Amino acid sequence: MSRAALVPADRSGDGATVVTLRGEIDLLAAMALAERLDTLTAAPRPDLVLDLRPVTFIDCAGLGILCRVRNRALARQGRLRLVTESTRFRRLLRVTGLSEVFEVQPRLP
Repeated sequence: MSRAALVPADRSGDGATVVTLRGEIDLLAAMALAERLDTLTAAPRPDLVLDLRPVTFIDCAGLGILCRVRNRALARQGRLRLVTESTRFRRLLRVTGLSEVFEVQPRLP
């Protein structure tokens, strides 16, 4: 099992902060991941893109982290985009009622 790894943030052409997550986003990884993503959403108007394409597993704790990041970004008049090509992840969002909550794109902006 590989725990979630957060690749250092980079800037995209549109000025967004791009962060690539890798491995498993589960309860064991959630606390450390939340802390690092909280830092990225602390400033006013954060524009964050989470590249989830290398993620191999996500559980309810992982979904909770994504919801937390989205809420923090929106509370600061910011934006969160998720990048994934995974039909399983998109299905998970549909089943949990979150498909209309997140802005999901198949590739990086």
